[in-house]
Amino acid sequence: MDLAEMADIEQIKQLKARYFRLMDTKMWDEWRDVFTEDVTVWVADVPDVTFAGRDNFVGTMSRQLDKCISAHHGHMPEIAVTGPETATGIWAMEDYVQMFTDASRTDLKATLRGYGHYHEKYRRGSDGRWRIQEVRLHRLHVDLS
Repeated sequence: MDLAEMADIEQIKQLKARYFRLMDTKMWDEWRDVFTEDVTVWVADVPDVTFAGRDNFVGTMSRQLDKCISAHHGHMPEIAVTGPETATGIWAMEDYVQMFTDASRTDLKATLRGYGHYHEKYRRGSDGRWRIQEVRLHRLHVDLS
């Protein structure tokens, strides 16, 4: 592995760190920028859904998570640079989400704690920045209360 590839891997790690932080702090405009415009997202459970396009995904997630308090963590990345502008990654994940009946977050409806993996593809844009192009989230276990 050469220095350029190591730098790309570090940039992708930083990208994923921003993904988690911006989602949990509900900074939706900034979170939008971690994805390519044509991102595809598949979440295997709770419920099983697919999203096509950045605007669709960010719009839906912002409406859903505005009623929640969340903490998402990614661990132990396995990142491979597959070409000059492409890469793949697998991240072990854990998420904790308190769901409320409305955005005031005073009436707790349910709590989810999930464990699993993100399988992702990344693409470097014309601006030189890496972005998430594809996400497949599969939870191995979910505790719902």
